[in-house]
Amino acid sequence: MTQLFRSLIFVPGNNPRFLEKAKKLQADIVCFDLEDSVPDNEKTNARNLIKSALKSRKSYNSSIFVRTNSPTSGKVPSDLKKVVQKGIDGIVIPKVNNVKEMQKIEKILSKLEKSRKLKPIQIIPSIESAEGVVNTYNIASFGKRVSAIVFGVFDLLNDLGVEYTKESEGTTYSRTKIPVDAHASGVAAIDAIWQDLKDSKGFEKDCKLGKSLGYSGKSIIHPDQISVVHKLFHPNKSEILWAEKVCKVYLESTKKGKGATTVDGKMIDEVHFKQAKSILELVK
Repeated sequence: MTQLFRSLIFVPGNNPRFLEKAKKLQADIVCFDLEDSVPDNEKTNARNLIKSALKSRKSYNSSIFVRTNSPTSGKVPSDLKKVVQKGIDGIVIPKVNNVKEMQKIEKILSKLEKSRKLKPIQIIPSIESAEGVVNTYNIASFGKRVSAIVFGVFDLLNDLGVEYTKESEGTTYSRTKIPVDAHASGVAAIDAIWQDLKDSKGFEKDCKLGKSLGYSGKSIIHPDQISVVHKLFHPNKSEILWAEKVCKVYLESTKKGKGATTVDGKMIDEVHFKQAKSILELVK
């Protein structure tokens, strides 16, 4: 499956009905959640339900990711032990502050993949703190597993001691910096959620702003938001031209027995090729 990053929808991992309904969703990424939407006394139940859902992977239309608990929670090893199995495409790690946290998680992943004979899965770190914002480029550049970066607005505001508003002036710098760092690292950036499901005009405005800042898509919390996000984050002309060039150059490179190559002076590899291919598939 070629990975797209227009929409990432969170589905509570402790809700069997929502996990079942997620099979019909057309989001690019369905993310089973073990963190914010799951109370502490429901974590074990959620892990078991997600493990069971992953056994029905072929029934889902979307890529399947799991959002673990945060690196500082102490729960990540238990999360990964249960959900890293056949059927999972990647994990979203919330509240990533620095590369050291990534290194610890990558070590656990590698051991589980080796023992369970799995291919390496993707990692999408979520930036939700002042420290994380400062370190975004290093986090995004951590390794080939990292395919995108998510912006988490609410915990960042809490970390900054700033009250939430729909305009979110307090996150202007962070929201602008994250896609810059992500693109500089060669990965996609996914914008934060829009909480007010009744304010459709505000949601569309927020999507357009995110698109203008360089985000490839948006985190969402309701199925009704999927079609709007896909419409507003449709590739523009410059993105299509970039994708055409990347696909052409990379395929020529592989025919010569080479892997990574350059386009307009920038290094591209298989990850960039897959991203470019996904863009062209959207505009056929």
